[in-house]
Amino acid sequence: MRMELFSYICKSVIQMTKKTMEWSKLISNKRLGQEYRHAERHDDRSEFKRDYDRLIFSAPFRRMQNKTQVFPLPGSVFVHNRLTHSLEVASVGMSLGNDVASKLKEHHPGLAGTLFEEIGTIVSAACLAHDMGNPPFGHSGEKAIQTFFTEGNGQYLKDKLSADFWSDITHFEGNANAFRLLTHRFNGRREGGFVMTYSTLAGIVKYPFVSSLAGRHKKFGFFTSEAPVFQKIADEMGIFCKSEPGEPLRYARHPLVYLVEAADDICYEIMDIEDSHKLRILSFEETESLLLGFFDEEMQHQIRQRIIDEGVTDNNEKVVYMRACAVGKLENECVDAFVDNESAILSGTFEGSLIDHIRPHQREAYRSCTKKSYGKIYHSKPVLDVELSGYKIMETLMETFIGAAVTPDRFYSQQLIRRFSSQYDINSPDLETRIMSVIDYISGMTDVYALDIYQKINGISLPIV
Repeated sequence: MRMELFSYICKSVIQMTKKTMEWSKLISNKRLGQEYRHAERHDDRSEFKRDYDRLIFSAPFRRMQNKTQVFPLPGSVFVHNRLTHSLEVASVGMSLGNDVASKLKEHHPGLAGTLFEEIGTIVSAACLAHDMGNPPFGHSGEKAIQTFFTEGNGQYLKDKLSADFWSDITHFEGNANAFRLLTHRFNGRREGGFVMTYSTLAGIVKYPFVSSLAGRHKKFGFFTSEAPVFQKIADEMGIFCKSEPGEPLRYARHPLVYLVEAADDICYEIMDIEDSHKLRILSFEETESLLLGFFDEEMQHQIRQRIIDEGVTDNNEKVVYMRACAVGKLENECVDAFVDNESAILSGTFEGSLIDHIRPHQREAYRSCTKKSYGKIYHSKPVLDVELSGYKIMETLMETFIGAAVTPDRFYSQQLIRRFSSQYDINSPDLETRIMSVIDYISGMTDVYALDIYQKINGISLPIV
């Protein structure tokens, strides 16, 4: 079905909806692929806790332990990878959701005793999943996939592919890929992919629009192949469609996306500061100034005095305590921002992130951290080295395996295709399906596995017999 038809249907839906989204519809434990199946349960877990547990025990989640967050995978100093980052985001997300639920119940007593009380669990589950679609080597991996088609040897494929599919792969984005990973029916799998609840799935879609609206930041929420799935979920929950007839598909965010985004924003910014101190990219004085910058002078004095009273003399431990204080402060600020802007969020008119709407002092302190990160952390030699190496590895894998997908009858292509798991439809007669299978395969690799395959296909390493 084409995007024009999606937009037309979408417009019809919004004309029939109210002017504000409703919590009673937004919190849905209906499961994708099992909408009409209600198996008997023999335990007390909620459907949202099942989502959380299902993600924790999944292979794609485990693989994140060997995927770069920012810094190279740990050697002597253990810094964050995608897995530890996601676990921390889930922890903060749980706090954000629980605190928002508690405060909003004071404003809306009718929400007490409903599924709304479980938004902490929903946000936490969505936080676990938010990075599962990211390829190896972080943003460098994303860029390598995009530029293979826009700048590399894949440019010739443009005339062989549909405009929508070309837009998807040239804007490849980890968030959209996470939604695909969770919802797509890979070979041998059940309908609905991970069979997650509607609310958890909607909670991870940070950019709820198609790739043609990605803009210069290359961000979008779902591939063309998964657009009908998102539309089904969004319409079921009464999420506003913002596109006019004939325009590319665009929705408002599910409100809980703002909490997932806030948890991510808090963790990556603050934890990158802590990691940078461990790696001696930032001095203790720089780190202290950034972390205590979220507080007024009186509170800064109290934090320093508490460290003295506790007998903490190790600088790393001092940073841990100050980091915890900063995370707690930002969490409280984002809760207040969400509650204060509930009406705008539910009406789909809220602009920016929750971080953009916290109090000026904390917002400026956050921006100071961001400025320092871009100037001294993200352009540091260890980070640049992993980006350069990762890009080259990913570029080579894309060229080799896309070549096999385009010319599958060649001997070497057949040898490469045999490496694919049966879950990937690499033998499809449809070229776009084969290309997407390659992207699924490569984006699911860990950094270590990608390096291993790179070395093997280049004859750098051989199996030891």
